[in-house]
Amino acid sequence: MHRPLLLLNTTVKRRSVRFASTHIGRWPVAHLSSSRECRSSVSIDCSTMNEPFKSKLVLPEIVRPFLAVILVILLFCVADWLKNGEKAQFASQRSMRTVTAQTATVAVAALGMTVIIIAGGIDLSVGMSIALCATVLAWCLKEDIATRTFGMQPLSAVMKPLTAARTELELVTKTRDDLAAKSPESETDRTELQRLESQRETLVAKVSELTVAYRPAAIWTSVVVVVITIACGAICGFVNGALVSYLRLVPFIVTLGSMQLYLGMAKILASETTVRPDTGTQVPYWFGDLLSVRPQALWLGVPLGIWVTLGLAGLLAAALHWTVFGRYVFALGSNEATARLCGINVRWNKIAIYTLAGLFVGIAGLYQFSRLTVGNPTSGAGLELKVIASVVIGGGSLSGGRGTVLGTLTGALIMSVITSGCTAVGLTNPIQDMILGIIITVAVSVDQFRQEKKPLRTAG
Repeated sequence: MHRPLLLLNTTVKRRSVRFASTHIGRWPVAHLSSSRECRSSVSIDCSTMNEPFKSKLVLPEIVRPFLAVILVILLFCVADWLKNGEKAQFASQRSMRTVTAQTATVAVAALGMTVIIIAGGIDLSVGMSIALCATVLAWCLKEDIATRTFGMQPLSAVMKPLTAARTELELVTKTRDDLAAKSPESETDRTELQRLESQRETLVAKVSELTVAYRPAAIWTSVVVVVITIACGAICGFVNGALVSYLRLVPFIVTLGSMQLYLGMAKILASETTVRPDTGTQVPYWFGDLLSVRPQALWLGVPLGIWVTLGLAGLLAAALHWTVFGRYVFALGSNEATARLCGINVRWNKIAIYTLAGLFVGIAGLYQFSRLTVGNPTSGAGLELKVIASVVIGGGSLSGGRGTVLGTLTGALIMSVITSGCTAVGLTNPIQDMILGIIITVAVSVDQFRQEKKPLRTAG
């Protein structure tokens, strides 16, 4: 006789997911609470997950970063005046332009890092990725890849005579101006002045003719090498995202390994040396003007690269705050498990996030080459610290779920102001590194304290 089956009214232990209305980065964070006996189902409201994220920035949040920058600038202005007196140059217009130009490379890379950190990740390979992109760009220019690949006239063939003609024109113009300033009275001086004027007109016509021949090759070369450089950064980001998503390893470990991988690739490409394309015959002129503070290279008072960075920042801010993708980014950083339960494809979104950050890294590599005009495989060493610090100082949380584009830009600017200010008051590089380390530690500590004190309010 079979014993009757006893239906045991057991309870199943499982982790219940409940949404609290805590707003970190203006995203309702999903908190996983471990309950000893959670009887029924998981209650999750995902009805708004596919709606664009609408930002609700209040005035203090917008003003606070600018106040921090102004405070740091005023602090160093006073320190510079106390040390140098009337010779103080920190607050000069040229000094401020130099600070903004120095900020661009770190700032544009930090924009991509902002997305990664909001999503709860980290990328330690960003510095070496920038160096790899800059090395690839320098190698492409030196080898004249663009014109050789497509059978066009080499850039050096048209750029070399143009550079020589421009140099001669500048020399003749300077000689003529110097002679004219002396108000020549003798017949010999007047004859020489007429000859220089005639020679100058001939050179102006020659430069104009060579410029017409130079433009197609320069434009084509620029387009090809810029696309290759940005694609290189995107590939680096894609590899990082794929490794993090498919291997399910901690991003810290994955990107630590890929950092060495990209360093080795850059050294192989450069044959363990520095790639030095000829700036007079192989590098289009606009590359050197991208972050230059020379008066003729400025556009509306600042280098063109600054305007490009601000434009990219505006696009990224719009994508984060008014698109579904932006909502997914904040969801992943707030609670990845809940985001997965809500139907978000965590794997592909992580790959997209790291690839997007790689695009910004490629642009940062372009900026790096513009400043150095060479491809140095080790030029990105330590740059990852500045990029991550820009996000943290700007209010981003290393635990994910919070960060702003505006905060990142101001964080990068604050670091550049501190570096320039320390130089102005005579502080050495080791002291600057110590100050930066202290600032990062304080920023992370404040973020941790703010999270611990954040009240949890249950959604009703």
